Amino acid sequence: MQADPEEEPEPEPEPRLRDTPEDISFEAAANTIAFHPSQDILAAGDVEGDVYVYSLSFLEGGNRELWSSGHHLKSCREVAFSHDGHKLFTVSKDKAIHVLSVEQGRLVTRFSKAHSVALNSLLVLDEQLLATGDEGGTLKLWDLRRGAAVMDLRQHEEYIGAMAVDQHKRLLLTASGDGTMGVFNIRRRRFELVSEPQSGDLTSIALMKRGKKVACGSSEGTIYLFNWAGFGATSDRFAIKAESIDCMVPVTDNVLCTGSTDGVIRAVNILPNRVIGSVGQHVGEPVEQLATSHTGQLLASCGHDQKVKFWDISALPAVVVDDYRRRKKSGQLKALSRKALGGGEDFFAGLREEAPKEQQEGDSEDSN
Repeated sequence: MQADPEEEPEPEPEPRLRDTPEDISFEAAANTIAFHPSQDILAAGDVEGDVYVYSLSFLEGGNRELWSSGHHLKSCREVAFSHDGHKLFTVSKDKAIHVLSVEQGRLVTRFSKAHSVALNSLLVLDEQLLATGDEGGTLKLWDLRRGAAVMDLRQHEEYIGAMAVDQHKRLLLTASGDGTMGVFNIRRRRFELVSEPQSGDLTSIALMKRGKKVACGSSEGTIYLFNWAGFGATSDRFAIKAESIDCMVPVTDNVLCTGSTDGVIRAVNILPNRVIGSVGQHVGEPVEQLATSHTGQLLASCGHDQKVKFWDISALPAVVVDDYRRRKKSGQLKALSRKALGGGEDFFAGLREEAPKEQQEGDSEDSN
């Protein structure tokens, strides 16, 4: 009697293709994230001073840790890639600036006592210049060729929360916890001016409208707008009915995304000022930082839930907001992605905007 041929093992199912990479979970809360300028790579720094670099994939189970670094002694406050993507810059509460090789995670350069107090923010200007801000309000400009600071100015009374630079790399703008925006001339290595103080801390900053407008987020949940030609006083202000605006990132010339203490990531149109809807959320946990990918398809967010999450924002550039201010029929915040609608772990039932009191949401003092 002839034996039955051995049964062929069933092939393993192909990994499922997702709209976004899977969440990345950490042992400690991540403070900061950054996308590589040309590859599907993400860097993150956590409250214990560790830095992680991941290769991202849209396939289920496809994310892969490339390397991690524990060189910082205290919380890593900001990470940023060089423009060519070969180096990763990190700053920490331990007052140090580190430069790491992206390929191997090797420590290339260390400025161990870069500031006299804890570092808070970082901005890569070009391949040679780097700006850093600390908890005491000091801004430093570093020339990496010299390995030294070429500008050292303290014009703020509180921490520098975020920085931005114009496309010509001439003026550097700072958002500070003292409620003011600072303007510094990079080419002349000097301080230009500081704005009138606003209500609450200025936590974040973004250039909008092809550089003609500067948007600053505040701890009071208000976005303050400045004209490029008039940094001293705001031209407009816009309350988005969030507990706070802890971070924000531009998506287009008109649209930016904000992260708040309430865990909600909102898409906001600037002039006309309108909250478009919710991109996603870290349920019940504050959002620490946002970042956009080099393709513009992904938004990444990190929060106190010890996760980095990814959101599909590819539809946002096509959103058109007209000037007509419609009265809102419902307090429900519109979901802008499938994950924000409430699929699986991202479900956030009962997400509602605070009812406006004196102004409709999106109404502003001035629309110039």
